[in-house]
Amino acid sequence: MRIAKDAALAGARIVAARFGSSSARPERKGAARGDYVSAVDRDSEAEIRRALHDATPDIPILAEEGGGERGERYWVVDPLDGTTNFLIGFPAVSVAVALVEEGRPAVAAVRAPILDLSFSAARGRGAWMGSERMWVSTRSPDRAIVATALPFRDRSLMPRYLPVLERVFDAIEDVRRVGSAELDLAWTACGVWDGYFELNLGVWDVAAGALLVEEAGGVVTDWAGGPNYLSGDVLAGSSATHGVLLESAGG
Repeated sequence: MRIAKDAALAGARIVAARFGSSSARPERKGAARGDYVSAVDRDSEAEIRRALHDATPDIPILAEEGGGERGERYWVVDPLDGTTNFLIGFPAVSVAVALVEEGRPAVAAVRAPILDLSFSAARGRGAWMGSERMWVSTRSPDRAIVATALPFRDRSLMPRYLPVLERVFDAIEDVRRVGSAELDLAWTACGVWDGYFELNLGVWDVAAGALLVEEAGGVVTDWAGGPNYLSGDVLAGSSATHGVLLESAGG
């Protein structure tokens, strides 16, 4: 966990130093509208890779921009989750590092550099915001505030997503859309949000934040209620709110 936290901090320092600067140089990653990469993403990733490789040269690294390798044990890196937020000056961005072992996240570190927030977890050892232990919300589902995001990278998923959003909204108090999956999961872990759901994420968007939620006493599954949330279809929250999400998703 210390290695993950140090690596995330190294990337977060670059993100914080460049926030509000015109040097980010955004580029479209593909055909999807709103899917950007910048020089800050790449520089943060390079610094995180360097820190992880120096500390654990035998563990492969899979990162959002540069790719890499998976294995029985590997690092997963999101150097800037919320690139569009970063580019427009909205401070809800994060940097995430996770260690995945045998298909499950085992260590997690998430930094929100502009908001000066730090989250970490290790499997079986709890989840922490700074030095304070985190726990998921105890609010009832009818009072729940749930975070989500539209599947903008693949808009063909909207017919699947919109009925679920409608059913969730009918059952809870309100919905938020922030634009940084790892930060949404961290806020779910510390009880700011009661739950979170999204489709079509990358493993780097999910791994660290999912462990935070699990170690804070919450539940994380895929949309069918199974354990394959690293595939990118994620339902997370307190046990009660996760139940509403799962029912709404038809799982």
